[in-house]
Amino acid sequence: MRIRLSLFSFLPVILLVTNLSAQVHKSALLQYDKQIDGIIGKMTLEEKIDMLHGKFMFVSAGVERLGIADMRYADGPFGIREEMQPNSWSPLGWPNDKATFFPTGSALAATWSPELAYKYGTGLAREARLRGKDMLLGPAINIQRIPTGGRTYEYLSEDPFLSASLAASYVKGVQDNGVAACVKHYALNNQENNRGSVDVVISERAMHEIYLAPFRAAVEDADAYGIMPAYNKVNGAYCSENDYLLNTVLRNKWGFSGMTISDWGGTHSTVNSVINVLNVEMPSKQYHGQSLLDAVKNGEVSEEIINQRVREILRVRLAIKPVPENEANKVMTSQPKQQKIAYEVACKSIILLKNDGILPIVLEKKPVIAVIGANATQIMATGGLGAGVKTLYEITPLEGLKNRIGDKVEIIYAKGYEASAASGNMRTRRTPEEIEKQNIERNATIQKLAQEAVDVASKADLVLFIGGDNRMVETEGSDRKDILLPYGQDELLKKIAAVNPKIVTVLVSGGPNDLSIIKPLSHALIISWFNGTEGGNALADILTGKISPAGRLPFTIPLKLEDSPAYTLGNYPQGTRSSDIFATLVAKTDSAAKTGQGTALKSDPNKAYYSEESLVGYRWFDTKNKPVMYPFGYGLTYTTFSYSEIKTDKQSYGPDGTIKVSFKIKNAGKVESDEVAQVYIHRINPTVVWPAKELKAFSRVTLKPGESRSITLSIPVKNLRYWNEIKHDWDNDLCRIELEVGASSGDIILKKEIQLNR
Repeated sequence: MRIRLSLFSFLPVILLVTNLSAQVHKSALLQYDKQIDGIIGKMTLEEKIDMLHGKFMFVSAGVERLGIADMRYADGPFGIREEMQPNSWSPLGWPNDKATFFPTGSALAATWSPELAYKYGTGLAREARLRGKDMLLGPAINIQRIPTGGRTYEYLSEDPFLSASLAASYVKGVQDNGVAACVKHYALNNQENNRGSVDVVISERAMHEIYLAPFRAAVEDADAYGIMPAYNKVNGAYCSENDYLLNTVLRNKWGFSGMTISDWGGTHSTVNSVINVLNVEMPSKQYHGQSLLDAVKNGEVSEEIINQRVREILRVRLAIKPVPENEANKVMTSQPKQQKIAYEVACKSIILLKNDGILPIVLEKKPVIAVIGANATQIMATGGLGAGVKTLYEITPLEGLKNRIGDKVEIIYAKGYEASAASGNMRTRRTPEEIEKQNIERNATIQKLAQEAVDVASKADLVLFIGGDNRMVETEGSDRKDILLPYGQDELLKKIAAVNPKIVTVLVSGGPNDLSIIKPLSHALIISWFNGTEGGNALADILTGKISPAGRLPFTIPLKLEDSPAYTLGNYPQGTRSSDIFATLVAKTDSAAKTGQGTALKSDPNKAYYSEESLVGYRWFDTKNKPVMYPFGYGLTYTTFSYSEIKTDKQSYGPDGTIKVSFKIKNAGKVESDEVAQVYIHRINPTVVWPAKELKAFSRVTLKPGESRSITLSIPVKNLRYWNEIKHDWDNDLCRIELEVGASSGDIILKKEIQLNR
């Protein structure tokens, strides 16, 4: 098969649906419509308009007269934000609003476990209910298109199937426990730079097959009650008023029946937004307040449209039982059950990239361990711009080691480097004199910390280098300039290796880093993520062998950034960065609270051309035969596994059939561990262009030493369809395909050919 990059037109998407015969998802929310008819009939126009915009920073209005409670929102996707002033970003300082910090999105994705994603959603919902919240602003499920993305740590994966599987389970976990999920950011919010103005130019096929797939699963499989449109534009229209995304796709094709909530400051019009079906403008009423009331009275918007927007909100309001105000915030938000979930996710997310036998750590002789690196003590629950968690506690790596093995080893610590804001993404304006002075002071600090680290390393039997990024480097509102380790970590590790080569490197990061220098210097290499409240304990349990590492990469780690598709094709970055829309909103809100005035937002006309089409992440590297540092799905354990006996239940399948592929996995080592078996599809003789392979099934399984198990995975043939840009709908490409089973996209062990036919 000859694979090439398809050349689709970048014309705006045609807003046409030609195949309405496909069964549309029917939401459970529709059961409330008869009751809602009676409620709407009693409402005044003013009461209806009041429901369509923010009342306070994280509240939109109900109708007290009719017993309809306000809608209370909880931010964000990896922990419940502390309580804020009604119209400010300033905290109230309550004692009971300390929540559990759950591992962030990329960590959850590294578990490759829908079961854990469900538990994760359950834990967040429990804590949201304790705080009296109705809707969780999460999960965040945009595709990780660029390695430098500021919110890569918050999103799930570069792969739509893995993202969709986890997103649907997360949403079910939230909503099964009495809280509505608001899935974000719909859609194609794949960069932070200029996100408030950038126009994503993309073909229909790539949009549906890659970028919309997780959202579709959240709606069709999990019946998500809320959707948050993204800040950016798609094919010329802002997401908050994008007729194709919100009407044609979300409501008409997918059957979404819930409510859409703008991102904070992400509404841009009155008439277009309410028609194209934005329900709630947050956090203000600039467009959906008096302006909307006037538009209805002037005949620009019909009251029938207002009634429908109110109906969609009321469906969610009736499905979610409000927590009485006198019952909320009575106990500490963070509870042991949720802390246990955070620990389990953290344990199963940690990825072992390299190990020459130095791990697990041998404790018999009470070794001296040098723990070096600012991230050994750095708190990751907060930092940078955007969602953060006022957590009850956060176990850092150093604390975790002391908790678990403090009495069995001698631990000596050196910070090694200074994680200053000036070296990350968050920069402040300084005069030339201030810059020179600070540079002199900074260089002196760098030398002092490095020398301390070298001295400590020279005295140790083993060096644990705890480096990576932090929440200032990876942050909402701006993308990283590169994926190099910040704060001079590469040079520091070289100096450490010169006096003690027995190095285990642990990267505390949410996205990919350049590993070209640290990989050869490290006897073992681990990614432990921004791993939540229990992250340090989980890391210590992995390092000491209490638990075998079994996380798998949810993204590809390239040899160098420039190998990634958007960079190779020159699609990113798109020019000068403008002020971020959310950062400006925060400044505007705080300023307005003090002075009663705001500031104007800047705009940026840049466009983001997605000319790599569906070749995102491993699809690009595998199709182009480009080598990578570590492939998608990769991860080692403290044991070895063997695969054998692949077979299918049939040799050919029709378009409505389900492929059942089975194979055996054996734990051939001496340690119990999890293995993540992955099934990819390779088309042999297709009629349309495809990537070299695509993930279509996976399973995480626990095996004891010597244990074998037969694994059977199902792949509905309908999941192998492509988006036909002529029909504007899904279509079959019934060809011969090869099922490829392995431990990563770069480690295919078993293959089996089958036929798709009519």
